[in-house]
Amino acid sequence: MRSRLLIPPLLLGMLTLASSVIANETSLVVAIHVSAGVETLTRDQVINIFLGRFRQLPNGHLAIPIDQDSDHPIRAEFYRRLVGKNPAEIHAYWARLIFSGKTTPPREAESEEQIIQWLMTEPGAIGYLPADRLREPLKAVFTLDP
Repeated sequence: MRSRLLIPPLLLGMLTLASSVIANETSLVVAIHVSAGVETLTRDQVINIFLGRFRQLPNGHLAIPIDQDSDHPIRAEFYRRLVGKNPAEIHAYWARLIFSGKTTPPREAESEEQIIQWLMTEPGAIGYLPADRLREPLKAVFTLDP
């Protein structure tokens, strides 16, 4: 009986580890709808958009950044690759900014599918995905390689 109770947490841990390994081996892309009129973004522009420094695309339109769920391993990998910060450091960063009233964090999606849906339907929405999840009419404007 006891061994059955240990299997689900063990399985969950293995799945989390597998997701982390997959995240470390695949490129992540910052994606936007093709109609947004943005061809590429620089690392600094992506940092500024996702860290709330400014929320404007190069063409002057409003940028609406979208984060993966806070527990998703892709989110941790995105910020590690982008700015070298772990989830606790990103959380502390946003806690300070929210307290000061300077800006708000990116919108948080419940799933990868929700990110894709928002990118397809909301003008200015910008999010990140594993490169193999990119599909039309979305396009990559910045890539973070492993």
